[in-house]
Amino acid sequence: MPEWRLVLVVVCLMILDLLGALFGLRAAATGRHRAGWLLISMARLTSIEANTALGVGAQQDVRGLWLTGAFTAFVMYVLMGVGAFAFPAQRLRRRQRAALVCEAVAVLGCGLIYIWNFVIEPHVTTDPDWVQRWPVTIGFPIGDLVLLIGIAAVVLRGGLNLSDRPTSLLMVGLGLYLLSDVTLNAIGGDGSHAIGPGPATVAVVAASLCMTLAAMWASVTGRADGPVQRPLTAAWFTYIPYAAVVAGIGLMVAVLLRDEGALVFGGFVLGLILMTGAVIVRQILSLRESNDQQIVDALTGLTSREGLDRRARRLNRRGETLAGLVIDLDGFKAVNDAHGHAAGDLLLMEFAAVLRGNVRTGDIVARLGGDEFFVVQREVTGPDDAVALARRILSAAVARPLKVGEHSLVLRASIGIAVAAPGDSLDDLRRRADLAMYQAKRGAPQSFALYEPGMLDRRRDDDLLGRDLDNAVAGGQLEVRYQPMVDLATGRPIGAEALVRWRHPVRGMVSPLDFIPVAERTGVIAEIGLYVLEQACHQALSWRRASGGDFYVSVNVSPRQLQDPDLVADVLATLDRAGLAPQRLVLEVTESAIVDDQVAIPTLQALRAHGVRVAIDDFGTGYSSLQYLTRLPIDILKIDRSFVADLIGTGHGGAVTEAIIRLAQVLDLGTVAEGIETPAQAAELRRLGCRTGQGYHYAKPLTTADALAYFMTSQADTAVPVRS
Repeated sequence: MPEWRLVLVVVCLMILDLLGALFGLRAAATGRHRAGWLLISMARLTSIEANTALGVGAQQDVRGLWLTGAFTAFVMYVLMGVGAFAFPAQRLRRRQRAALVCEAVAVLGCGLIYIWNFVIEPHVTTDPDWVQRWPVTIGFPIGDLVLLIGIAAVVLRGGLNLSDRPTSLLMVGLGLYLLSDVTLNAIGGDGSHAIGPGPATVAVVAASLCMTLAAMWASVTGRADGPVQRPLTAAWFTYIPYAAVVAGIGLMVAVLLRDEGALVFGGFVLGLILMTGAVIVRQILSLRESNDQQIVDALTGLTSREGLDRRARRLNRRGETLAGLVIDLDGFKAVNDAHGHAAGDLLLMEFAAVLRGNVRTGDIVARLGGDEFFVVQREVTGPDDAVALARRILSAAVARPLKVGEHSLVLRASIGIAVAAPGDSLDDLRRRADLAMYQAKRGAPQSFALYEPGMLDRRRDDDLLGRDLDNAVAGGQLEVRYQPMVDLATGRPIGAEALVRWRHPVRGMVSPLDFIPVAERTGVIAEIGLYVLEQACHQALSWRRASGGDFYVSVNVSPRQLQDPDLVADVLATLDRAGLAPQRLVLEVTESAIVDDQVAIPTLQALRAHGVRVAIDDFGTGYSSLQYLTRLPIDILKIDRSFVADLIGTGHGGAVTEAIIRLAQVLDLGTVAEGIETPAQAAELRRLGCRTGQGYHYAKPLTTADALAYFMTSQADTAVPVRS
């Protein structure tokens, strides 16, 4: 090959390898096939050194440099092979991974026979200097075998299909790499990928290009590529190990009939031993796997309900101190409805991986059915151990958003915790944890609850309440009350918060604490939210027309509403029907509804772009970090009533409130203090710099008529005294 062509090929390979390594690291950062892409990236960096050293060493006849390149190339093969193997292996359980190894080794045995017959043996018998060229005659073929194992592992687990296109393209590149290298070795090349006949050189450049494009593709598509699909496994994949046995034995018989020799015979025997042994072990594992199918959940690989029952009998006999965590995914039905059951399955598998990554060795993780999981924590010292595990699970889940097409789904869950008392069975533990989980469901999303004696099972009552709630809006049973928000300096109202109440035809007035969680869980909250928004916008306009004041209205938006892709259009349409300016509307959301949520935040950003303001309700009771707060699309911080209640005239009691007010000032945000009950609290808030407040000191939540009268009176008075 002319020197200029050698330089051109080496430069092209270096550029492709460098790009492939950089994009491979970006693909690993997405979290999908992390280990595999990291190893492939390391292999691409190693390839730069190998190709450079081999090319320069061979061209200038510098043996030391050539040997260095050959050894580096061998390391590259190992990294590529192990990296390819990691793609299917990293998500398999231990026994499944062992079975995959056996299947791959069976293919390896067949490859050893063919490489021995067509590459190694011809060099050894015809080249008297083969010892001096051992990297070509021995090292490179061994590297090819390692690469073959990795490719075979992916193929055996159905990796070459449309469910993961970047991985399929990567395997095509590795296959071309293997083919070109075997071709060079078979014809007696010197080991440099850049030196050889035209087809082999073109093949290795094409292989490098495919691998680079695969890394670029994976770095862009992230955690999922296009529509979510279940992994596809063609039936013929399972016959590959058996086909390898037949092919290996067939070649061995053909060679032995042609020319029996000790050297040839030894290689074939070694390959046959590898294949036969692997098939036997694989068959044993298959039998054990068949038995395990009854105790392992097929989708997630976790313990099934039956498997949990079997292990429960052993745990009950041991008398260990146990804690149980029942975990239920928030909004799972909505994911199935919006994105399909395949997306739901992927969500379950991802959450199963979160659970595996956060429990201790020896703990039991089971899927009870649907989107409900159960963790048995062994050898606990008390509730604190279980609470710490619950916090880890919730934090890890939120940190791993799942990409489904153009959407990102955040894994959220509600967790119930129970610690076993002496004599409790695992069933007792599970029932109590399930009761606590339901209690967590009634509270804020993405939360946990610890079982306490006397905790009521309100599921039946809530089911009945949920059925009645379906007709509450249409039946005119909902009422909207308005609690004025006042200027703390003058005492004049500047707006009001809309609060929904339910007057049940039989139960009477139902507390929002009872029916809002039910509405959130059943999805009726969307209808209720739009009803309250419609009423509030019309009332705000009527206050302004009747009294001439420039009032605004504040409306709560639930976490489930924020997941609705039509929310922005619904809000704007409501404002248009009411004739209310967007600047006169404030939407209140909780911290937990928007922190780390890749759906809610763009929704709020779109609303703010139209002039609607956003407030964080009950600020300080959630879990947002100050650093994250600077990036949230908000205008107002509402100081929770628990902090206002601490304002008793001492510096210590007002420390948190003062910190929130100072933070809002730095971030150029407004503040609204909730739950002002006394003149002293109002005076303290004014001193600290809070400008707006609400509470019983000024007014209770008022009916529509009373609210209108309140606003008209406030505008008619020439001065409204501040009670302090």
